[in-house]
Amino acid sequence: MVSPHTRVSSHPILDIPKRPQLTFRWQGQIVPAFEGDMISSALIAHGIDCFGHHPKDGAPQGIFCANGQCSHCLVIADGAPVKACMTPVRNEMDIRPVNGLPGLVADDRSAPPVEVAEVSTDVLIAGAGPAGLNAALELARNGVSVIICDDKSEIGGKLTLQTHNFFGSVRECYAGTRGINIAKKLAEQLAQFNNVQIWLNSPVIAAFSDGKIGVIHNGRYQLIKPKQFLAATGAREKALAFQGHDLPGVFGAGAFQTLVNRDLVKPSSRVFIVGGGNVGLIAAYHALQAGIRVVGLVEAMPKVGGYKVHLDKIKRLGVPVFTSHTVVRASGKERVEQVVIARADDKFKPIPGTERSFKVDTVLIAVGLNPVNELAEEAKRMGIETYEAGDAELIAEASAAMFSGMVTARRMLQALGRTASVPQHWSDMLEVLRGKPGPIHEFKEPVDEKAKVFPVIRCVQEIPCNPCVEACPKGWVRLESESIMSLPYWENECVGCLKCAAVCPGLAITVVDRRFDSTGKTAQVWVPWELDENTVSVGGQVPLVGFEGEDFGVGIVRHIRSLKWMDKRKMVQLEVEEKLATKVAGIRIQEPENGLPISGESEIGEVMVCLCERVKKSEVTRLVRLGFRDLNMIKAATRCGMGACNGKTCESLIRQVLMEEGVPPNSVVGYVKRPFIMELPVSALLKEVNE
Repeated sequence: MVSPHTRVSSHPILDIPKRPQLTFRWQGQIVPAFEGDMISSALIAHGIDCFGHHPKDGAPQGIFCANGQCSHCLVIADGAPVKACMTPVRNEMDIRPVNGLPGLVADDRSAPPVEVAEVSTDVLIAGAGPAGLNAALELARNGVSVIICDDKSEIGGKLTLQTHNFFGSVRECYAGTRGINIAKKLAEQLAQFNNVQIWLNSPVIAAFSDGKIGVIHNGRYQLIKPKQFLAATGAREKALAFQGHDLPGVFGAGAFQTLVNRDLVKPSSRVFIVGGGNVGLIAAYHALQAGIRVVGLVEAMPKVGGYKVHLDKIKRLGVPVFTSHTVVRASGKERVEQVVIARADDKFKPIPGTERSFKVDTVLIAVGLNPVNELAEEAKRMGIETYEAGDAELIAEASAAMFSGMVTARRMLQALGRTASVPQHWSDMLEVLRGKPGPIHEFKEPVDEKAKVFPVIRCVQEIPCNPCVEACPKGWVRLESESIMSLPYWENECVGCLKCAAVCPGLAITVVDRRFDSTGKTAQVWVPWELDENTVSVGGQVPLVGFEGEDFGVGIVRHIRSLKWMDKRKMVQLEVEEKLATKVAGIRIQEPENGLPISGESEIGEVMVCLCERVKKSEVTRLVRLGFRDLNMIKAATRCGMGACNGKTCESLIRQVLMEEGVPPNSVVGYVKRPFIMELPVSALLKEVNE
């Protein structure tokens, strides 16, 4: 099954920029690309998912993280091994698969070493995401000199991938604003300060006992000596070990968002998602926005862990969600062609005889995140005054990361002897934003028969959010208590401005208007819409659904409203039977699939836990049963963790094997981390780079 990949040519939220074209060579063949493309996105845009074959066993290699954290996408570009997801395409670049590195050739040419430049600053921040940027703003306002380093070509971190409106507080963390726009706002604010330097394409790679920190900046290795160091390095996606998880086409949900929302590439036509947290639910929605069919989503727990409003909006669009199910295997030759799921028992193991298969070309892994904390740990060991913020400190939502950066910056100011304090409501808000979703309450349908225009608010789970309250011009949408976790409700009357529905991050509000039919047989329902404009048209009939995807027949699209203040969101006016007015909540765009049952016993194949070195799970299990409890011993025996990712991907998988074998986590000795935490090109240390 070959996936017809292509570029994203239109999008309901994102603008499609015009970029200069260039060409490169892939295995000698000329391939077109756009300026700014990463090698990985340029290849995938042309249907090239397999970037090479592993020299050990010939297994096909693709991408996984698209964030520089693993090494699955390694290629040879102009003779040098590089990560395809982190390396921009250059005109006439020659790119080839690795397939085993070529032998070294004797060469008597040399270049003198560079004189390593050193700079000093009050604070060095690693990571220009939501936590790092908000920390920098707090520090800059108090006259502190700051250098922000990030390994990407633009600031914003994961904000640059988020097309949805954020939850939280409107006044304190931009709730109701899209992540992509929050990134722009923070960049504009930072540009006002001359005591902040932003070093892009500048990974921070090491910390030393003399208090200096190594950075690759402008292609050259430099040292920065800060008074304080803040690690706002974010998180990396957890891998999941199952048969076929190493195939091209199996990658992280964050990688998918990077390809679709940043690089504007459609890496899939039929995608299946593993994991029902917010990351998986949002990835499903982003796929639908890009015109990609979401075949299904599987979650091992009886209930998804993400927000109910995220779950419901993909169910309304026609995505089947299989709870208490697990992924069994993915299969295919050079890429994924099929995924098999099964019902899970109380230990999350597949129940034989319950397997179902789906034809897909992509499987997204969204089973959680691990903090990128190696740099912080190394800096602390070296005696550097080190702080952490955002996901590097504690995995949570991006709104929590923003608050975390602000709170941490105030503490850093105090340590620098500046007059600063952490307001109690900041600490309280941070705790709320980092907390798990609260209980789900029963939805109470509006029963006011006299009201002609009114909102139907289906936000029934306790989550931190207040944009609808702030948006109502009359103040008639309110929270049940002073807590931002309390549920919103409407009272009094409504002018039908649609602002509450147009700003709701969960698309959980519709507006009923009974004024259009004097006979009372029909009513108009305004529903929020963020998909391609071609999915609905005025005068057309559409499948009506309830908030959780219930079928309510068909309705007629009477009007589509799109105003500048709605920030790309549209409001679609549906004509429905009056008795359905408070029940209809959306439009289905795809019919749910249920897969095909599999007869006979399930296939049993090898599962890999270290993809860099192609180490099988069975090899690690054997050592664990022999008494191995030290990951360094397992590394010495199997080469697990000796690959180009430096153990960043396989460590959590090996720990999972230990847990499955009943080994207490506190008895496991982790990898010894040594500088450098990332690769350091030899060219960064030389004055002249020979071809």
